[in-house]
Amino acid sequence: MAPRAPRTPRVDPADVDRELAGAALGELVGAALVLDEQLRIRVASPAAAALLGSEVPLGASAATLLCGDRPKRPFAEALAAGLPFQAVIPHPSMTTHAGQVRARSVPLAEGGGWLVFLAAVEGGDGEPVLFHRMWTRDARMKETFRIIEKVAAEDVTVLVRGETGTGKELVAHALHALSPRRAGPFRAINCAALPGPLLESELFGHVKGAFTGAVKDTPGHVELAHGGTLFLDEVAEVPLELQAKLLRMLESRTIVPVGGRDPIPVDVRIVSATHRALRDEVEAGRFRADLMYRLRVIPVRLPALRERPADILLLADKLIVELNARGRRQITGIAPSAGAALERHEWPGNVRELRNVLAYAFAIGDGPTLELRDLPPEIAAIEPASAEVVVASAEAARGDESSELQRIREALARTGGNRDRAAKLLGWSRVTLWRRMRTHGLA
Repeated sequence: MAPRAPRTPRVDPADVDRELAGAALGELVGAALVLDEQLRIRVASPAAAALLGSEVPLGASAATLLCGDRPKRPFAEALAAGLPFQAVIPHPSMTTHAGQVRARSVPLAEGGGWLVFLAAVEGGDGEPVLFHRMWTRDARMKETFRIIEKVAAEDVTVLVRGETGTGKELVAHALHALSPRRAGPFRAINCAALPGPLLESELFGHVKGAFTGAVKDTPGHVELAHGGTLFLDEVAEVPLELQAKLLRMLESRTIVPVGGRDPIPVDVRIVSATHRALRDEVEAGRFRADLMYRLRVIPVRLPALRERPADILLLADKLIVELNARGRRQITGIAPSAGAALERHEWPGNVRELRNVLAYAFAIGDGPTLELRDLPPEIAAIEPASAEVVVASAEAARGDESSELQRIREALARTGGNRDRAAKLLGWSRVTLWRRMRTHGLA
């Protein structure tokens, strides 16, 4: 009898479809997961499996995969509450992998599911560092600090680009403090705060009689910064006619005060800053190209606070220490619900806005804990149902401190008895929640 041919294993078309979808997802966006309404993983790209260090179990709870039973689970809590969120979380396989993963969730237009983008956090273990009054855990900020250290010794112009409140003047101070000019003066001027004629006088000074009220020769910021560093904040706001004089100063190393005739030699390092793209300003005819090239010999970019979410609570803790030293109130901790609200906010005003929000909370609230109700309405305001879930999840997910029974009770209490939402919060299916409720005599 002829030997029987080996049976070809049956291939489930659904598995093929999922593999194709995962491959397509990976080609488009890299490491990513698609979750259904119950936060179960339906599609995973190959890059997601490579990043997480193991096969991603389809149908498993994304909250459990990404956050496990850790006491703090802000990402899982936000997903359960139906809120878009981004966070830096410990790598899910911490037993075999040291590092962190950046996760960002985007709601899908139909079906109530989520698309979750994943990325490795490069550059170390995320330990906080302090650099010239700037705190960070973020790898990109640490790289920025390294660049500042390297270029500080070079006597060239530096252009710092960053949104309002990111700390551009702190970078200028760091460049000065690390430079050979550190013993010289540091002067700063906001170019957006003054009209053209007054800005010219403030920069280059004026002679007696140059205009009404000019009763004596007065040096400007450039001359006063001789031998040191001059910081030109919001340099994109300098009027075109004054840009020509600024360029002449950079090229000739001399200035002519308003109303004066004789050039004065100056030895100044220029550090400038802007929240605008100077190339766009040049194309729009609002900024001179030759001046742009003179100013941006070394460009330094400061990432916005929303781009480094791991720094939000770190900076909040450091700012609270400063505020504790000044005010009547002493805050020793941040409530989980308040911390989640701070991490959700986009922070268009960056670190300056965070400082103002905390100052508000100090003034409004009482007691040693910063509560959600202490925050300004635009920070704390979320949908009432979502607010309940976030508060519940943050408080209930204290892991080892609470028994499973207590976690179930708190999840149900905070979700108003809604088992679907409570199951999401706990990272379980509805059936699993029902079974465990029966085990504890709650069903």
